[in-house]
Amino acid sequence: MYYAKKMGIAFVLILGLTGCGGGMDTGVFDDLNPSGDDKRPAVEAGSNGTQVSQLSPDFTLQDTLSVSHTLSHELPGTRAVLIYFTMWCPVCDSHMSNMRLDIIPDYPNVTFYLVDYVSGSVSVSRSMQLDNGYSNMDVLVDADLSLYHLYQASMGTTIVIDSTGIIRMKEDYNNSRLRAVLDAL
Repeated sequence: MYYAKKMGIAFVLILGLTGCGGGMDTGVFDDLNPSGDDKRPAVEAGSNGTQVSQLSPDFTLQDTLSVSHTLSHELPGTRAVLIYFTMWCPVCDSHMSNMRLDIIPDYPNVTFYLVDYVSGSVSVSRSMQLDNGYSNMDVLVDADLSLYHLYQASMGTTIVIDSTGIIRMKEDYNNSRLRAVLDAL
């Protein structure tokens, strides 16, 4: 027991001193104090692409009722289209609940879509939608991960595309940031 305790303390000390490959003077602890700088590459506003200020590529996905939705058909007549990538996990549930209760009622001219990229089929996605209590929200099914890869998304990625097709937001879900973007439209 004494030996195991000493080895545990030694391990913690070594790990702390080496920082998994470098000491305190090599910048290992930089991640603890991020700069806040946007590290994404600069893009030309209005060019075609999937970054903020670019013209979004068109896409078509089926929803959980097998109805096709095409971005270019959804944009006319709406202030924006919002797509949120969900895994149906507790974190996603928290974001989606917040959207449903706090965001959607304040933005009736914005089209909101949840994008299920994990279920793999319309029928499984529909079951997940109903089991998780989101029957009142539109869920698009990204069975082949085409939209997920196109936007280089991950769990919680939130994308706002304005009525002209320009991407105004592409980042992890953030209630206040989302509100600011939608208010600016």
